[in-house]
Amino acid sequence: MEDLEFEFEPPSDEEIDYEEDVSSDGEDGDEGNSDVDEKVKSKKKTQSPWDFSSYTESVAEEHARRSTTSIDEKISKLVQQRSHAEAIREKDDVDEDEDESSDSEPDRQEDFKPEEDDEIPTTAGGGDKKSFFAKADGVSFHANSFMDLHLSRPLLRACEALGYTKPTPIQAACIPLALTGRDICGSAITGSGKTAAFALPTLERLLFRSKQPAIRVLILTPTRELAVQIDSMIKKLSQFVTDIRSCLILGGLPLKAQEAALRSLPDIVVATPGRIIDHLRNSMSVDLDNLAVLILDEADRLLELGFEAEIRELVRLCPKNRQTMLFSATMTEQVDELIKLLLNKPLRLSADPTTKRPSTLTEEVVRIRRAREGNQEAVLLALCSKTFTSKVIIFSGTKQAAHRLKILFGLAGFKAAELHGNLTQAQRLDALELFRRQEADFLIATNVAARGLDIIGVQTVINYECPRDLTSYVHRVGRTARAGREGYAVTFVTDNDRSLLKAIVKRAGSKLKSRIVAEQSITKWSQIIEQMEDQVATILREEREEMALRRAEMEADKAENMITHRDEIFARPKRTWFVTEKEKKLVANAGKETEKGSKKKVMSAEEAEERKKKEKKKREHERNLPRKKRRRLEASREMLEDEAENEGNNRNKKEKPGMSLVDLAYKRAKAAKGAKKAADAGKPVRTNKKGPKKSSHSSKSRPEEMKELFQSDMSEKKQKRSSSVGKKSSFKSKSRYKRR
Repeated sequence: MEDLEFEFEPPSDEEIDYEEDVSSDGEDGDEGNSDVDEKVKSKKKTQSPWDFSSYTESVAEEHARRSTTSIDEKISKLVQQRSHAEAIREKDDVDEDEDESSDSEPDRQEDFKPEEDDEIPTTAGGGDKKSFFAKADGVSFHANSFMDLHLSRPLLRACEALGYTKPTPIQAACIPLALTGRDICGSAITGSGKTAAFALPTLERLLFRSKQPAIRVLILTPTRELAVQIDSMIKKLSQFVTDIRSCLILGGLPLKAQEAALRSLPDIVVATPGRIIDHLRNSMSVDLDNLAVLILDEADRLLELGFEAEIRELVRLCPKNRQTMLFSATMTEQVDELIKLLLNKPLRLSADPTTKRPSTLTEEVVRIRRAREGNQEAVLLALCSKTFTSKVIIFSGTKQAAHRLKILFGLAGFKAAELHGNLTQAQRLDALELFRRQEADFLIATNVAARGLDIIGVQTVINYECPRDLTSYVHRVGRTARAGREGYAVTFVTDNDRSLLKAIVKRAGSKLKSRIVAEQSITKWSQIIEQMEDQVATILREEREEMALRRAEMEADKAENMITHRDEIFARPKRTWFVTEKEKKLVANAGKETEKGSKKKVMSAEEAEERKKKEKKKREHERNLPRKKRRRLEASREMLEDEAENEGNNRNKKEKPGMSLVDLAYKRAKAAKGAKKAADAGKPVRTNKKGPKKSSHSSKSRPEEMKELFQSDMSEKKQKRSSSVGKKSSFKSKSRYKRR
């Protein structure tokens, strides 16, 4: 496959920059749909593909309903108090101006000079294992216009309304192949139009579907915000197609409204894995029997261990004769084996096989020495006050750190929004909408915003907390320098982050820059942060008090509902999940072992299906047993669980690994029955050398006492019933052996 160079002419998967003379009644550009066909010689107004504000209630309504105040109100209240106190000291302003004039030293940018520990020997890249993938002969990564891709007129009209004129390489290669129904594994640099690459051929295929309503397309994303963005994009692309409906299924939004939307059988469902599995198991009349297309966006994140079980369950529920497409900016090697379970003779399309670094991206490093680690917030504020003043995304490591930075930025007078998991869904979408409309200059976020979010005009990405690996770094810095625009990526690197710094040096090479922040600015902001600590503590205390009141109100409302609607609540069926708590723990332990280096063999789809069938058959058999036999089985299971807990540290047993407790009980009961028959027939019986020990004077544990009582009782019963032929040996309930 030839590596074709591509230069972005106009933006292809983003909104064209806002016009300066936009009228007040058309900020989003959504009201000009009827005038799309009019060809004006001047600049055309284009629509924005994203709209985050239409999915939830406003944050003001949410705060009014919950009787709380927003963080911005708390900050503005303290800022007003502080400004009133500072107004008394107006005489000192002249001295402060003199100090600021001495603080006018700008930041410096210079070529990065790696230290001895940062240098990496260049290694030759290994051969690409493509034996599983079909040959992509004749695939073209170039197209002059969307008309060359054989799309219908309604879709071409939507592309024109959104300002898309020329397909990107991944779009030019993917759309014709996806229209034929082939399985695709696609990767391209961030901001290259992967959403339109799978949305356009999917909509084109739906134009020629049968008229019987059914869920035909399922799009899975790892984050809620990315799901909202894709659903908004699909609605924009299908705005001139009247009979295609899409539905958004994710956590944080009303459950009953989503159930009603699924029961109406929309053509496209955009969902997060956990919520769609919840609906498939617990909602009536919801299934994927007629699914034709399964799409996994940000596939490497979806197929990581945290989503592996959910993806396997969804694949089991989907028909086998479906089309599957996976898209991501990074395709890791650990995902390849799981891809084999999902795709059938797929084509691997890499629009940029030689490099994943946008040519317009400038990467910089700020070294934070051990003596400066306590002043990292001051370094960040110094950068944001002088060098990077607007359209900046700041990535922090934890939710608490992001919230603290939001408070500090607000108290310092900067317009900032926060995005992390401690916020409600309405607050998260409102933060994205504020940043999209440029009402906030800074978006302080965790890794929630690192995947797939296409926010218009981001100029700078600052990694305040260094990412854990190079893949996270690639996705973070991919929020800027999108669609041919220029962008900066600044990473704070401490002495503990040398491994990632080596990877960045190897990736960026000689293009990596080092930024030196002025010492006077750091000192100045350190003093300001010290003065703001009391105000930060006040805001955090107010939030804790509001949270405590909110929890008390929720508990009171819950108790009132339990009293008023007790019968109705207990009449509802219990919501189920596809794995039990014990299986979740086993998966977590398996993940830890995998991280340590033990590679677990991946089962094929047929083996996994057979195992599921066997387990289901066993559960049905157990459910249909008579009440007495079922109680015996439960008693044996309880006893074996106690024995397993007691002897968990002893690894010298020769029992099969992975054997369930029911199988072990059945095996032991069968062995005891065989030994009894052999003894009755006069045959020699081989006894186990490791028999039950005689009772000693030393104190025994409770499970050991129960085991002895159980075995002695069983032997007595067997001797009494040795003459009777038709009766079987039975397990008695463990409740008989409780201490009196």
